[in-house]
Amino acid sequence: MNLDTTHKRVHQGRNIKRLREMLGVKQETLAIELDVTQATVSKLEAKEELEKDMLERIAKVLKIPVEAIENFNDEGTLNFVANTFNNHDNASTVSYQPTFNPIDKIVELYTEKEVLYERMIKEKNDLIERLLEK
Repeated sequence: MNLDTTHKRVHQGRNIKRLREMLGVKQETLAIELDVTQATVSKLEAKEELEKDMLERIAKVLKIPVEAIENFNDEGTLNFVANTFNNHDNASTVSYQPTFNPIDKIVELYTEKEVLYERMIKEKNDLIERLLEK
C-alpha cells in the first residue's frame, strides 16, 4: 500500500479566508457581495470543501481565479500577490473598491423590511376582520 503523506489536503474555506484577508476584504463585504449573511461566510470559511458554484462566486467577488482557492499554498500565493499587487515603489498595495454603494444597500434592505412589515400588518388586519365577521 503506497500512502502519499507529503500531499496535504486543501482546505478551501481556510484558503478563502487567507486570500480574503490578503486582499483586505472583510467578511461583511464578501457577505454583501454574495448576498448571504456574515455568519454564512464564516461557516464557508470553516468548510474543507465547497461547492463549485460557490467557489466560482467567491472567486468572482475577490477577482481571483478559482484555481487560486483550489491550489492555494503559502509560497505560490505570496508570489502571486507580490507579482500582481505592486506599485512602482515595490510597496505591496491592494485597493478593493466594492461595486455597490453601501448606503444604497442599507436603504434597499430597510425598504424591503418596511414593505414586508406593512404586508404582515395588512394580513393580520384582514385576518382579524374575517374572524370578526364570523
